[in-house]
Amino acid sequence: MTARYHYDYPRPALTADVVALRPSISQSDTATEVLLIQRAHPPHAGQWALPGGFVEPGESPREAAIRELREETHLVADNLVQIGAYGNPGRDPRGGVVTVAFVAWLRIGDQPVGDDDAADARWWPTDRLPPLAFDHADILAAALAKPDKPPS
Repeated sequence: MTARYHYDYPRPALTADVVALRPSISQSDTATEVLLIQRAHPPHAGQWALPGGFVEPGESPREAAIRELREETHLVADNLVQIGAYGNPGRDPRGGVVTVAFVAWLRIGDQPVGDDDAADARWWPTDRLPPLAFDHADILAAALAKPDKPPS
């Protein structure tokens, strides 16, 4: 039997987000597109965001990232690379939430379908993005600054 503990201090929630990238199909060889979902529910309903969500009990952040990407876009990525953890106070209006962010390169032919918490999902050129929910613009900037390139 697992012991139950009581904590006197509040604990933040844990989420996982995915920066899914691909080479652009309509731009130069150096152009990149990012996969965004349009949030179906508050907070930030109707705004664009990275695919992601809450880590479930017994699940690692990496497993949550893979699951959330699949649930929200019907795309699968197993080549995730962790790029950082983000937990600035106020990044999520629901309270203290820390996210572990991952980057993955997907194939040009991968076409998303918005599902689950996503009203829509589509590829966006990284130089023509809509305003992003939460701190996802910062997370995307960090991913794009990494020297990782798409697999050949």
